[in-house]
This record gives sequence, structure tokens and C-alpha cells, in this order.
Amino acid sequence: MTTIPDPLDDEYWSQRYNTRQTGWDIGKASTPLISYMQQVPPQQQRILIPGCGNAWEAEILLSMGFTNITLIDLSSALVRQLHQRLSGTPIHVLHGNYFDHVASYDLILEQTFLCALTPALRGLYASHTQQLLLPGGKLVGVLFNRSFAGGPPFGGSSAEYQKLLSPFFRIKTLSPCYNSIAPRAGSEVFFIAEKKSLA
Repeated sequence: MTTIPDPLDDEYWSQRYNTRQTGWDIGKASTPLISYMQQVPPQQQRILIPGCGNAWEAEILLSMGFTNITLIDLSSALVRQLHQRLSGTPIHVLHGNYFDHVASYDLILEQTFLCALTPALRGLYASHTQQLLLPGGKLVGVLFNRSFAGGPPFGGSSAEYQKLLSPFFRIKTLSPCYNSIAPRAGSEVFFIAEKKSLA
């Protein structure tokens, strides 16, 4: 079993949510992700949002006709809040470590999860995400294209993401976001990566 090293554990993230130290949370769905999803037919799409946070995207996706949506987060405090907020919807909310999760998806949406991981886990993130996707499945999301002092968040660059993902994915798009929220303009990249068959 793989675990995230301290201090990035359940207690750490739950404390951040309980004290509202959630500067990464923009309080609404990510514009680049929603713009992409508006082009995707909702039928039969099995979607996972790892490190889901407040999962604003999930509620928007539900309103767009997507019904097979799974959320997973390490913070038990957050997951309790999500169970209350999303009660009565078909959205599945799981508490756990992403790296222990086993299932199959057509689409995995990335929004502030990779930047929250200890950088030493990024290789495992790429390989595990590839394993969770069905043939032809995609990893789609928004990543920081800048550095940070300390962390989390932990930054990165387009060149680093290209190197990280290329062994496991065919990168279809990796380019600066044109529709970031104003405070993040010029500091994000949008990407679409399709699962490679490693057999």
C-alpha cells in the first residue's frame, strides 16, 4: 500500500479544510475544464476527479447530463462535507488514497491535485492514472506553469509535464490556458493526454 508522506496526510488536509486554509479553491468550477466538457457527449462517460476538493466541477457536470462521476479525496473532514452536500445525487464520493484506488474510467479530470502532491510522487501519479483509464481513456486538466516557494502547491513547467506524462500518454494538447481566472492568467496550462497501451 502506498501512502503519502507526512505532512501531506489526512490530518494535514483535514486541518486545512477545517480552518478554511484553501487558497487553491477558486469557489467555482474551473473554466478550462468546463469549456472542454461542453464538447464531450455525456453518455457512458465514467469520470473520476482525484483530490477532488470541494468538487465544484462535479455539480456542473451533473447539470450537463453526466451521471457516472466518482470523487476521491484524502481528507476525511472534506469527504464528510461532500457526503452532506451531494446527498441525493448520483455522484460517488470516496475517502481514500488515490494511489490505492482501483477502478476503470473513460476520463480523469485534473484540477489542483498534481500540484498538491509531494513531487516525489509525480511518477507514481502518471503510471497509476494510466492504469485507471480504459483503452482510449483521457487525462484532462489544468496545471500550474510556474514555480512556488515551498509547497504545497508545488509548481512545474510544460517541459516537466511533457517528460512526466509522455511514457504513459499521447499528449494531444499542452498549451497555455486562454480562459484562466484573472488571478491565474498566464500561469496555467491546459492539457489533454490519451492513454498509451503499454503492452
